[in-house]
Amino acid sequence: MEKKQIDWENLGFGYVQTEQRYVSNYKDGKWDEGGLTEDAGVVLNECAGVLQYAQTVFEGMKAYTTEDGKIVVFRPDLNAARMADSARRLEMPVFPEERFLEAVKEVVKANAAYVPPYGSGATLYIRPYMFGSNPVIGVKPADEYQFRVFVTPVGPYFKGGVKPLTLCVSDFDRAAPHGTGHIKAGLNYAMSLHAIVTAHANGYDENMYLDSATRTKVEETGGANFIFVTKDNKVVTPHSDTILPSITRRSLLYVAEHYLGLEVEERDVYLDEVKEFAECGLCGTAAVISPVGKIVDHGKEICFPSGMEKMGPTIQKLYDTLTGIQMGQIEAPKGWIQVIE
Repeated sequence: MEKKQIDWENLGFGYVQTEQRYVSNYKDGKWDEGGLTEDAGVVLNECAGVLQYAQTVFEGMKAYTTEDGKIVVFRPDLNAARMADSARRLEMPVFPEERFLEAVKEVVKANAAYVPPYGSGATLYIRPYMFGSNPVIGVKPADEYQFRVFVTPVGPYFKGGVKPLTLCVSDFDRAAPHGTGHIKAGLNYAMSLHAIVTAHANGYDENMYLDSATRTKVEETGGANFIFVTKDNKVVTPHSDTILPSITRRSLLYVAEHYLGLEVEERDVYLDEVKEFAECGLCGTAAVISPVGKIVDHGKEICFPSGMEKMGPTIQKLYDTLTGIQMGQIEAPKGWIQVIE
């Protein structure tokens, strides 16, 4: 297929409207058959549940062109399962996981001309989402919902290469115990906006959120999980019921153990021990791993031995291995790669 005439090498990380998207509606207790449409507009009543009470969940994943020219999606079954969990938590009807996978496949295939070529550094970002669509004025779940999937080509999250980030320990809480921090809901991201704008205004790239109960344990940033590397090369990631279960983080831990032969540990990580780690990174769909060079805790600097110039050696190996799997350069574990045919 002939690709669109896009300057792939200089593509930013932003929205580019593509030709087809998938839409399915839930009404009278069931989902309709759904299908592709060219209409990018969403028309809602002024009292729609999503507009009044933020009843919306979403997912994010990417499609890649591999070295041998195939278009693939990375572990979409985990996105389908996570969206189902998110929907249940917000009292929304689950969009069937098999239909989720089929919808993703249909949209990527219909917009294959927008999947960036191999080696360009760009990818096709896939955004499935669902929201309450009928009027709701009392505080209760909506009765009708819409599930949609759109795609947009995006460039690398960090233009001009990855440089280690500087984080600050946030005074804001990201999520409460027994709250919604473990699901991918729009409301979790809305509450983080003031915190990230504040961090940027103070010269920091991101926030480090602590657990809201004791404010002693590391949780995550506004949109990524933490990965630490000890001085004896053990990979450690925080465990918490209020952390979003990142698919990238789970994949990296598997890669660390089964591809690189490293010891892996998921446990409570206390702020007091962060200074003892050799490397630190943030992991998520957008950038895979972003190295962290420094964390500032109310004026007290924690500087990692890996420095402010490049990724640390272990995080670099993790990044290279996982992106190699995604791009078809390294054999993937069974079931990780969905080929779009």
